[in-house]
Amino acid sequence: MNNFNFGEVLTRAWQNIWKHKVLWIFGILASCARGNSGGGSGGGGNSGTGGGDVPFSGDQFEQGITQVGRYIEQNLWIIFAIVMVIILLSFISYALGMMGRIGLIKGTYKIENGAQKLAFGEIWAESTPYFWRIFGLNFLIGLAFLAILIPLVLFGFITAGVGFLCIIPLVCILIPASWVLAVVVEQAQSAIVIKDLGMLDGLKHGWEIVRSNAVPMIIMTLILGIGSVIIGILIALPLILALIPIIIGMETLRESLTPIYISLACCAVYMPVLIFFNGILTAYIQSAWTLTYLRLTKPKEETPVFVEANA
Repeated sequence: MNNFNFGEVLTRAWQNIWKHKVLWIFGILASCARGNSGGGSGGGGNSGTGGGDVPFSGDQFEQGITQVGRYIEQNLWIIFAIVMVIILLSFISYALGMMGRIGLIKGTYKIENGAQKLAFGEIWAESTPYFWRIFGLNFLIGLAFLAILIPLVLFGFITAGVGFLCIIPLVCILIPASWVLAVVVEQAQSAIVIKDLGMLDGLKHGWEIVRSNAVPMIIMTLILGIGSVIIGILIALPLILALIPIIIGMETLRESLTPIYISLACCAVYMPVLIFFNGILTAYIQSAWTLTYLRLTKPKEETPVFVEANA
């Protein structure tokens, strides 16, 4: 559409999540599907003397690896159980992420249709009929991505790295294609929930919206993409600052792991705050995409009419 009001959409999205803070909960849930994880450890040392807080020596490290290997051989069932638990927890996390997305779409749609209050239980109950469609859509897209990525990676390893040079042009095509696909999926999810469409019909409808409104979609993608990256960095900045004790105490890591302990403690303290703010950011982005869908699919003669949300 020619007269897409970006300012109205972005402002309205903030008003929605600020007035209806229950959307923050769904935002926290939706962020579970974003696969944010990380970790690291370090250690090593020369042959040394003394005990206390000193890291493993080379011989101790080798003995530890041997013991771990022996333990794995003798307790395969435990390893299997751990793997199954990880798979189960991953599924639960991803499922909660899908419910969070659906809840944000449903909640935004209800607000735009005049709802003055949103209840978590009500939105959750109204979101469940769409779960398997949204889950299946994202699962199939992810599966298709892996079906393309895995052969390319294997080709690169089989050719001793030469293949990676050959597939660079293909990767340059796949990156923007993946961005377009992500926007199509965003619109498809809104179509499935709002219009009660099937998975494939929703995907087709999402593609038609993106294809017919390429310019607004590109601009909105840039605004939300760049904005979320900047805000995400600001939110994660304390975690980056938490690494300062390790940097300052780099020279003393051979004698003491205290800087690592301090950094880990800081990260643990800040993690709930990070999850909270990331949930708000996710709620805002999903609300903005849902409003984009609603504005682009409304009849031309209509103008956005809504009750002003209290900031």
